[in-house]
Amino acid sequence: MERIGIVGLPNSGKSALFNALTGGSAPVAAHPFSTTETAVGVAQVPDHRLLALADMSHSRKVVHATVEVVDIAGLVAGSSTGEGLGNRFLAGIREVDALCLVLRAFEDANVVGGTDPLEDLGVLELELVLADAASLEVQLDKRRKAARVDHSLAGEVSAMEKALAALHAGTPLYRSALDEEARAALRPVFLLTNKPVLAVVNLGDDQVPEGDRLVKPVAEELGGTAEVLGVSVQLEAEAAQLAAGERAELLQGLGLGEGALPRVVRAAYHLLGRRTFLTTGDKESRAWTFRAGAKAPECAGVIHSDLQRGFIRAEVIRWDELLELGSWTAAKAAGRLRVEGKDYEVVDGDVLEIRFNV
Repeated sequence: MERIGIVGLPNSGKSALFNALTGGSAPVAAHPFSTTETAVGVAQVPDHRLLALADMSHSRKVVHATVEVVDIAGLVAGSSTGEGLGNRFLAGIREVDALCLVLRAFEDANVVGGTDPLEDLGVLELELVLADAASLEVQLDKRRKAARVDHSLAGEVSAMEKALAALHAGTPLYRSALDEEARAALRPVFLLTNKPVLAVVNLGDDQVPEGDRLVKPVAEELGGTAEVLGVSVQLEAEAAQLAAGERAELLQGLGLGEGALPRVVRAAYHLLGRRTFLTTGDKESRAWTFRAGAKAPECAGVIHSDLQRGFIRAEVIRWDELLELGSWTAAKAAGRLRVEGKDYEVVDGDVLEIRFNV
C-alpha cells in the first residue's frame, strides 16, 4: 500500500490531523517534538457511491477503500543539517510516496509557534530543497562518471542537472518547470521534493468562516502545483470522536456539511494515483483500489490473482447508471452492461463483474 506522509513544523497540528484521519493515538501536546517517531495508520476513504450501491443491493457488508497515513517527526529550521529531529524527519519523508504539508494559521497563546501558513510553507520547502540539493550533488557526480562508460545514463544525468539548477534556485521539484519525463527519470534518486504534495492550512474554530481568505495566499504561492484545503483540525478531531449521527449533526449545525476530513482523505488517495472500482451484491458491496490507468485484468487481480490469471472479460457499468436502473439484473435485461476485454482501461466509478476460467 502506498503511503502519504503528514509533514509540519512542531505544533502545526499534524499529529492531531493524523489521529482524526486514522483514529490513531499519536501524542499531541503544546510543546515541540511531542512526536519523535513516525506513526502509521489507515484512513478509510469515504465514498457516497459505495453507500448508495450497498443500499440498492441491500448488502450485508460494506467495505471501503483505505489509504495509509504516516505521521512524521516534526521539522524545524536546520533539519536538513540535523537540527531538531532532522535525521528522523528526513528518513520518514523518504519512506512515503506523497506529502501532506500542515501549515498553521490558528492562534493559541498556549501553543508555541507562529501562525503564518506562508512562513510555515517557506521553512518546510527550504529544508526539503536543501536536503535534496545536498543529496543530488553527491549522486550527480557519481552518475556523470558512470555515464562516461554507460551512455544510456545520459538522460538521467541531464534530468539531475536540471533538477539541481532548480534546487539551487530555491525551487522544490514539485514546483519546478521540469516535465513529467524528467521527473520520472529522477524517481530512482528518491528526492524529497519530487513527491506529489497536498497542503492543509490548519484553521482555528473561529477562523473557519474566513477559511477561503486564509487559504488563498498559500494556493497562490503554490500556483496550482498542489491542492490546498482549509481545515479546523481541532474541530474535526473532536467531531471524529463522536458517533456517526452526532458527528453529522454537529458538522451540519456548523454549516460544514460532511466536514473537511473526507476531502483530505479523498485528495490524498487521488494524489497517490489511486482510483476506485466497485462491486455490489446482497452479500457485500466493496470499493477496490487500483492504479490509475490500469486495465481490466490488472483490476481483476486486485480481487484475486486467479481472476487475473484466468481473465476472460469484464461486464461493466457506471455506478450512477446502475443506481438509476435499480439492480444488476435490471441493467442486464436492459442491455446496459458493456462487455470489455483485456485492453479496457478501467475508470474510477466503474462497477465490474469479472468472468474468468482457471
